[in-house]
Amino acid sequence: MKNISVLSVILFAGVFLAGAGLGLGQSWPLADGWVSLFNGKDLTGWKPSENESTFSVKDGVIVAHGPRSHCFYVGDYHNHTFKNYELKVDVMTEANSNGGVYIDTEFQAGWPGKGFEVQVNNTYNTDPRRTGSLYEVSDVHEQLIPDHQWFTEDILVKDSTIVVKLDDKEVVRWTQPADWAGTKDFKDRRIQAGTIALQAHDPGSTVYYKNIRIKVLD
Repeated sequence: MKNISVLSVILFAGVFLAGAGLGLGQSWPLADGWVSLFNGKDLTGWKPSENESTFSVKDGVIVAHGPRSHCFYVGDYHNHTFKNYELKVDVMTEANSNGGVYIDTEFQAGWPGKGFEVQVNNTYNTDPRRTGSLYEVSDVHEQLIPDHQWFTEDILVKDSTIVVKLDDKEVVRWTQPADWAGTKDFKDRRIQAGTIALQAHDPGSTVYYKNIRIKVLD
């Protein structure tokens, strides 16, 4: 019986480790219903598109620097598919840098056609849409955040409404019309179940992301 018990433990451990290799354990519980989607150490649970080397992790921070790429959450929490939720991401930019946080999206190459981009752009001089914009949907043209300073992008998606806050200041509140048909460039830019992605816009931009946490709402 003792031999059988030891064998059972060994088998269980093997199954657990195999499961971990298949992508289990890719979210980390926090307080008050919040869950972290980033472990602060590596890109477990995340998958970059196109240029994988553009994204790296240094000192607990995801660094986006290099050729265009988007890093998608593909982990096991809610099968990386969220409908009603609040998402908070701490962000910092270098000067003249462009990035973004995508919501309601899915893994794809190029500029993601599905879902919305919440803009990260404090001083990038060739795009007038500033940080906090719901890109091409409800744009912010005023610079509200300086470069080289951490801030929190808080995104609430509830039923047909999206609210964006920067450090607790509301900058966007948009309700999707019943006849909404997407934007001129992105027809699938609509509220729908999907995942989260971080943007690396171009080789000249450097954007830092950390403390990526989500609360799924009832």
